[in-house]
Amino acid sequence: MTGLPVPVRGVSARVVMNKGGCGGHYAYVVADFEPPGPAGTEILNLAREDRLPAEFLAAVRDGIELGLDGVDAAVLITDGGVHWPDARDIGYRTAGAQVARGALVAAGLRPQEEADALRWASWQGRRRPWPGDNPRAAALAEQVLESRRRSGARTF
Repeated sequence: MTGLPVPVRGVSARVVMNKGGCGGHYAYVVADFEPPGPAGTEILNLAREDRLPAEFLAAVRDGIELGLDGVDAAVLITDGGVHWPDARDIGYRTAGAQVARGALVAAGLRPQEEADALRWASWQGRRRPWPGDNPRAAALAEQVLESRRRSGARTF
């Protein structure tokens, strides 16, 4: 079994789906990941009860184990957040899986392209696409500018 090769600290996931609406989901989890000890994967919680209620810890742990996909790591849950009207196990399971996948990408065990699929996850050094970073939008903008140059129209 593979172990996490380097520490990855401050990985977070904020799952927000239809917050405040009917059947919404909200969950927030922050975790630090370290190379595993001799016992393999260990998940410890340091988040305060008012930040990450105990009733959602099992869902967070399930999500982290799912997201690690067989990679061993020492995981320290450091913070969380709850919005009671929208707090559900599925949101916390999703947040746990997203922080674990984010840690694997940050540690180099998953390709950087996988980061684009991690909608709610964030970590130090993550490259976030912005509207000008879209290759299709850049090609379209170049076509518009070229058309304006040919027609003699002024550009901004």
